[in-house]
Amino acid sequence: MNKADNWKKYWVPSKRNRTDGGQAKILDVEQLRVLFDYLSPKYRVLFAICLFTGCRVSEAIQLRREDISNGQIKFRKSTVKGKTKAREIDINPMLAEYLEAYELPLSGYLFPHKTDVGKPMLTQAADQALRKTCDALGFDGVTTHSFRRTALTQMSEAGIPLRNICEISGHASLATLQRYLEVTPNQKKEAIAAIGF
Repeated sequence: MNKADNWKKYWVPSKRNRTDGGQAKILDVEQLRVLFDYLSPKYRVLFAICLFTGCRVSEAIQLRREDISNGQIKFRKSTVKGKTKAREIDINPMLAEYLEAYELPLSGYLFPHKTDVGKPMLTQAADQALRKTCDALGFDGVTTHSFRRTALTQMSEAGIPLRNICEISGHASLATLQRYLEVTPNQKKEAIAAIGF
């Protein structure tokens, strides 16, 4: 292990940044608005990519300028979890606004390392920036994974078929995807109310 990786021996995600069951908190619309208003432009775009594509922060920080074209973001096979297959996701209009407002580099990583532009930002830098912002706002249970869980849950609540959500999220199975989704008490009531003859 080199010196740059020494933090890995000691770093443990704060328990206050997890909700019941050890999963990242799902954010509601108002929390998203407040959080995005408070974030710096760089982190606003980073976390907008995570939210509007349902990607992992580790996938977003690996994006290069050439991965954004023709109204799509391409997550290369070499950068996705499991390195199973590339994903191409259409750019949501709100994400397009965030991307347009941010000065994207002409080439290279969208989010370069602070001391070596030939490398991507560290996930820990994104995590620290988010924790600092959430501490200032008094938001508990929010992690970089909250944007992914929020996106997948919003799609599910909107009635998007789980198979389609799997294609967007890159989950290999519906069983894995379903662990991400939150079921609200109101959804349970609606499900029970749908039963009858």
